[in-house]
Amino acid sequence: MAAFKALYRAENILFKNLSGPGRVKLILAYPKLSKACGCYFSTSSQRSLKFCSDPADAVKDIPNGSTILVGGFGLCGIPENLINSLLKTGVKGLTAVSNNAGVDNFGLGLLLKTKQIKRMISSYVGENAEFERQYLAGELEVELTPQGTLAEKIRAGGAGIPAFFTPTGYGTLIQEGGAPIKYNKDGSIAIASEKREVKEFNGRHYIMEKAITGDYALVKAWKADKAGNIIFRKTARNFNQPMCKAAKTTIVEVEEVVDVGTFAAEDIHIPSIYVHRIVQGESYEKRIEKRTVQKKQDEKPKPKKDSDIVRERIIRRAALEFEDGMYANLGIGIPTLASNFIKPDITVHFQSENGILGLGPYPTEDMVDADLINAGKETVTVLPGAAYFASDESFGMIRGGHLNLTMLGAMQVSKYGDLANWMIPGKMVKGMGGAMDLVSSAGTKVVVTMEHSAKGGKHKILEKCNLPLTGKQCVDRIITEKAVFDVDKTKGLTLIEVAEGLTPDDIKACTGTDFEVSPNLRTMQQT
Repeated sequence: MAAFKALYRAENILFKNLSGPGRVKLILAYPKLSKACGCYFSTSSQRSLKFCSDPADAVKDIPNGSTILVGGFGLCGIPENLINSLLKTGVKGLTAVSNNAGVDNFGLGLLLKTKQIKRMISSYVGENAEFERQYLAGELEVELTPQGTLAEKIRAGGAGIPAFFTPTGYGTLIQEGGAPIKYNKDGSIAIASEKREVKEFNGRHYIMEKAITGDYALVKAWKADKAGNIIFRKTARNFNQPMCKAAKTTIVEVEEVVDVGTFAAEDIHIPSIYVHRIVQGESYEKRIEKRTVQKKQDEKPKPKKDSDIVRERIIRRAALEFEDGMYANLGIGIPTLASNFIKPDITVHFQSENGILGLGPYPTEDMVDADLINAGKETVTVLPGAAYFASDESFGMIRGGHLNLTMLGAMQVSKYGDLANWMIPGKMVKGMGGAMDLVSSAGTKVVVTMEHSAKGGKHKILEKCNLPLTGKQCVDRIITEKAVFDVDKTKGLTLIEVAEGLTPDDIKACTGTDFEVSPNLRTMQQT
């Protein structure tokens, strides 16, 4: 206490004897604001926080060749005003680190269209046709990175950790190297990814990944106070939160600037130490990629096609995988639809990798919220007791084995549980998204739901996958419209259920590898 009193007296003496520009540098708790060059300055003893009058002022000094970290997931939580202003500067040769690149005419897609981005470091190409076209045509360098690894690389960069080991990507192109970063015009690989170092810990293999830092971070938050503390809203937190900490200069656009003291200290998501510039956006479009709402009760169901009947058989069997109290992550498509057939007497907690635990049903039209989407970019709701969190936290849950079940689709599955579901070289590139992370935890059951055969009757269950792997020996169960297999990582497949009207011989005829037949084989179960 005596030391604090002495410090207080010394501070008072210093303030009484200090005037001019030196004095403002010592104001810590309640910064004063002064205007200069379109920005308002809030200064501490070591660094300046600028409140900029418009987005153009905030980004005008970003030079050619910069590495920028750009927040958002799909179009949710993107810094749209900062992106639009950066577009107008004409800056070129950018390396953009972002989970994806928006869509063709919005978000980072605008910078791709004008060829201002030289390299993208992303997990997902998604629905951006121009992104995919430039990549396959050799006009754009793309480092496709598992979504959880991307989040952790950014988190590590902000925490001063140069590298780390992760199970995600072991046994895939990520570990082996050779993944195309840039194509030549003739389709050959001009730049390939590097091989990763592998180490074994407690009997499991892990690969080394290097941290990511940026010259600038372009972040979208909900509100900032005049001290520079910020908070996010719902799933707009995503990659924005870790990116705040991983850049030399963090620029945050917000919807509202409030007085100091408006936020309780314990409610602040990012403290001011990580923030360098703040600008209040004048308007937000908050475009929604997939506006998905509940069907009206009086809406007549559409007639079912044969393909719908096939999918429903898979969905109804998949729903039987859910158990009371389970924490589960569901992939896009059939897995998500399986949640509609959960038994009414059980409770399942659904996690969405973009930052939700406690995912609810689709909203009614009047409940649609652009800041609340799932990993498939669809509008959703949350249930009472739900929680929101950033992408790095989300994938910590996933890799750490805190989920009981992961259910996802596949292009191919091998006899020993290898999974391929993210890329057809030279033809289709959507990116792995979070799939590699979702299948990386030894403590989480991985269930694949898919149609038994591809178009033309081509086998999808094979002795060995011939497409790039998502995960090695990671699948525990396969559910198709014809059969259910259990997967043993050393012994291979065992047929445990067969669709009504089919025999094991029928399944052998449409399966690209051998399998055992369970002595307790039964007819496929349905909810």
